[in-house]
Amino acid sequence: MTDLIVVGAGPAGLTAALYASRAGASVLVLDGGAPGGKMNLTAEIENYPGLITKGPELAYAMYEQCLSFGAQYEYGEVTRIEHHEDHQVVYVGDKTYEARYVFIATGTKERHMGIPHEEEMSGRGVSYCAVCDGPFFKNKDVCVVGGGNSAIEEAIYLSDIVNHVHIIVRRDVLRADQYLVNKLQEKDNIEIHYLKKPHEVKVEDQKVVGLIVEDSHTGELSTIEAQGIFPFIGLDPITEFVKDLGIVNEKGYIEVDMNQETKVAGIFAGGDVTDKQLRQVVTAANDGAIAGQYIASLFK
Repeated sequence: MTDLIVVGAGPAGLTAALYASRAGASVLVLDGGAPGGKMNLTAEIENYPGLITKGPELAYAMYEQCLSFGAQYEYGEVTRIEHHEDHQVVYVGDKTYEARYVFIATGTKERHMGIPHEEEMSGRGVSYCAVCDGPFFKNKDVCVVGGGNSAIEEAIYLSDIVNHVHIIVRRDVLRADQYLVNKLQEKDNIEIHYLKKPHEVKVEDQKVVGLIVEDSHTGELSTIEAQGIFPFIGLDPITEFVKDLGIVNEKGYIEVDMNQETKVAGIFAGGDVTDKQLRQVVTAANDGAIAGQYIASLFK
């Protein structure tokens, strides 16, 4: 039986695996995506202390460091966790794994706009990852939906690739950090549309040709011509597979104590999937370090 199974290979999961394996515990990391989580989708990380780097580079460095201390990694999406008095059973398809402890670090998924033609055009003009899909829109016009840090970061990134970026903001002000707003203002191919809400993805001949927006005050509809739509309007926790454990609150996030343990003994969680004020690489790593070190101490 494995000492610890880590579900999710983002910064929280990899740090928990690093600390636990370095302390001598046997660790298995399971993830249905590439190691690194959302770091792989981040062009540049500028707020990790002592380091300015590209997201995929930091992701790979964390992954390699984790493996160097003996942690194992397997590709697979966890569909269920079963709690027993002295161990946990983790399900990946028709396979099962047993461990004394489990650390859940599945993170979040992009929130969708919920408007007509969004789902059918996903991957065909609607994208939730500028780093992944930005090059497909070289010299074209795109819309970025949202006014927070993620939206502004992606708009700045896209502005170096595409012809023109339209930022669609529901409010009358941006919510992004001033540092990002200052960088945004240096760009001459970004236009901000305040007090506008996405209403419908406009499609012609099976292609995205624009975004129909609604004025937040008057309700008037207008069309912004664009070949790509990038929504960055928030994130939802990936916790559907553990809701039957009773560890998820009304907002969908997992609640933990000071050791990152849930109210179910032996099951821990950390990173963006937990109910917390700030979701960053550095705070996720903090959660992983606390949990990994504490779990390792239980074996001594």
